[in-house]
Amino acid sequence: MRLKPAGKLIILIVVLGVAFGAYRMYTGGGFAGLIPGKEVQASSVPVKADLPDINFDNPAPGSNVNVAMPGSSPGCTDEPEMRFLLWAWNSQMGLMFANGGQQAAQNSLMCANDVNLKLIRQDDPTKMQEELVTFAQELKRGTANPTKGAHFVAIMGDGSAAFLKGVNDTLKRLGPEYMAKVVGSCGYSVGEDKFMGPQSWKSNPAASRGGVVSGYLRDGDWNIAMKWLADNGLKNNPDETTWDPDALNWVAANDYVDAAEKYIAGYSETRDVVRNGKRTGEKKRITVNGVVTWTPGDVSVASKKGGLVSIVSTKEYSSQMPNTIIGIDKWMRANPKRVEGMLSAIFRGSESVRSSESALQKAGGISSEVYGEQDADYWVKYYKGVQEMDKTGMEVDLGGSRVNTLSDNLLLFGMVPGSANLFAATYQVFGDIVKDQYPNLMPNYYPITRILDTRYVAAIAKRAGGVAKVDTSPIKNTFKPTAGRSNPVISRRSWNIQFATGQAQFTQSARNTLSRLLKDLLIASGTIIEIHGHTDSVG
Repeated sequence: MRLKPAGKLIILIVVLGVAFGAYRMYTGGGFAGLIPGKEVQASSVPVKADLPDINFDNPAPGSNVNVAMPGSSPGCTDEPEMRFLLWAWNSQMGLMFANGGQQAAQNSLMCANDVNLKLIRQDDPTKMQEELVTFAQELKRGTANPTKGAHFVAIMGDGSAAFLKGVNDTLKRLGPEYMAKVVGSCGYSVGEDKFMGPQSWKSNPAASRGGVVSGYLRDGDWNIAMKWLADNGLKNNPDETTWDPDALNWVAANDYVDAAEKYIAGYSETRDVVRNGKRTGEKKRITVNGVVTWTPGDVSVASKKGGLVSIVSTKEYSSQMPNTIIGIDKWMRANPKRVEGMLSAIFRGSESVRSSESALQKAGGISSEVYGEQDADYWVKYYKGVQEMDKTGMEVDLGGSRVNTLSDNLLLFGMVPGSANLFAATYQVFGDIVKDQYPNLMPNYYPITRILDTRYVAAIAKRAGGVAKVDTSPIKNTFKPTAGRSNPVISRRSWNIQFATGQAQFTQSARNTLSRLLKDLLIASGTIIEIHGHTDSVG
């Protein structure tokens, strides 16, 4: 039987309809369960974040050693300009004091070291990478001291594996000598960086399943949430375009300020629902109900909307987040005196801020100038860390940072006899987390030997003829707890630690477990650990 054109058209419409229906079912558009949904990367528990311990010495507030103050106008302008991109981050108070202003000031520690440094706020890590590349390209063209791009940037140490992977994959095309490397540290976050969420998540971590958090992904504050999830055996959904009711979900932000604003604005969108790595065919309207950020982001959340508490922060994970200074290797090798001069000024500036309230207040004023917001009192208050009432009347922890001296840098980079390289541990542990959660975006990262250069810190220490004894006494908590406020539980885990039958010896499996447990507890050196266990009568 020969079909008429109208019949052929009807058959074609039916075939196309069936094909479209099958496609919709395959991609999760309808008839859930009839055909498996399109696979996505399954949610999973992040790898354990095992880091060495570190304790901080915090001088008693109110000390006021006499310190020479920098002037108010630019100085050493006859020296070539060096540009330093940085976030608004209180760990840089020593750098602020050392520079004396946005441009190195008269009688400043920078000018005393013949360093004409310009500080530029840049909250976007991608733009920091672009500026480093621009600088290296100018250097490649034969410009000895490029006037384009940035000489240095400062980022979170635990996010440096992802940052350096991105920028060095581009820079190495210019030649191995153009790689970006870490050369020093301004300070640490000690509470300022945090994972904020509803009180129910803090009381019962499992209640965070299905939660939606805004943040700058694969960076330091995101890492805080990853460690917390791992500590509690909870899953992370690495796909920021879907929603998994059994995992913590993410809304990508442009930077840490944008992360806070997304929560404040009640950002919402509709997403495909996934379970076990497959779309179910359902849709879900999600709204941000958590955030990872730091000051001033945490202050904005509390003052503009409130309703969130600090689930966990760098106050508890106190060895996680050193500030790291990064520059282009070729230029630094050609200008060691300028690199050492800048670092030496930062370290001395940190000593001044740590010992003098007047110096700290001066640094707060310079922070206001460089960051372009608030005043000196604001930055000093949140440098020290406080507890305040948010817009809903709930008490929250805000701020908390410290600055690093030469001694602290020697300890951080494992240059104190008998010490471990704390930065290397941070770099590798959190590099592994990103690689595990985003294997397609970052299948690997550069080994620590290719991105860390301690020669400049070592040269400063050698000229100093020895440094002050490193204080490893327990950190003094700057937050004053409210009367009757109990210590929150950060995480609970169960471990199977067995003895050999009839012996007072651990099995090899138990030894391996204990070794991992030891490392995991060390990163949370700002916490109290409580251990419960039992034995039986076998053997």
